[in-house]
Amino acid sequence: MSADLVSDDLWERVAPLPPARAPRRHRYPGRLPADDRAALRGIVYVLRKSVGWRDVPAKLVGCSGVTAWRRLRDWTEAGVWPRLHEVLLAELRRDGLLEMDDAAIDASHVRALKGGSHTGPSPVDRARPGSKHHLIVDRNGTPLAVSLTSGNRHDVTQLMPLLDAMPRIRGLRGRPRHRPRRLFADRGYDFDKYRRLVRARGITPKIARRGALHGSGLGKTRWVVERTFAWLHQFKRLRIRYEIRADLHLGLLPLACSIICLRRLKPSF
Repeated sequence: MSADLVSDDLWERVAPLPPARAPRRHRYPGRLPADDRAALRGIVYVLRKSVGWRDVPAKLVGCSGVTAWRRLRDWTEAGVWPRLHEVLLAELRRDGLLEMDDAAIDASHVRALKGGSHTGPSPVDRARPGSKHHLIVDRNGTPLAVSLTSGNRHDVTQLMPLLDAMPRIRGLRGRPRHRPRRLFADRGYDFDKYRRLVRARGITPKIARRGALHGSGLGKTRWVVERTFAWLHQFKRLRIRYEIRADLHLGLLPLACSIICLRRLKPSF
């Protein structure tokens, strides 16, 4: 089971990214730090099972849940997870598995049981505290960028920030790719102001019009983002937000996106 949590394929991409530890003292060095791979197993265990950090089985993952939480905190502050996501996107582009000409964007509500920053009264959950996951994907549903806001923020407010957050994806000779040619979105993004902003970046907006009849044909391309949300929320820790600290919940999002990318790169993962 522990080997399944962090495969060799995942670990060889994560291992170079964490910051180097401070050198240990020569006298009274103290207890040896937990192994990084064991800490990652603890993080992935919580991401998949959504148990409390103190309930992580130390014998299974190789370290305590508190140690895994501290490593999640440190690696999130060091920016490990976005770099991991960018590495995997570059590999997908190198192998011809990334189709960025078309991209789709959408948002999904999650309940926030403990409150914290980036939470607000959810309009779809009787004003209970909630957050929103905002996601942009390529034509195949590969996650390109993800963000977190309070549950009462309008979807369209994250349209431009998500486009700007897309990493410069390498993998092929020439300039890195960081913009799609066409962007598909539902009626929640139907504002002419944002159409103009999207066109100013050289992207053709394909946004459904409010009041228009269904059957425009945009759903044939836009549905992939809904499927990616289903993949993302298979990680039980992301279905409901338990972390009070928004940065830690946001750290788990690109880690989950990276695992989704690795599954596309290595179908057996």
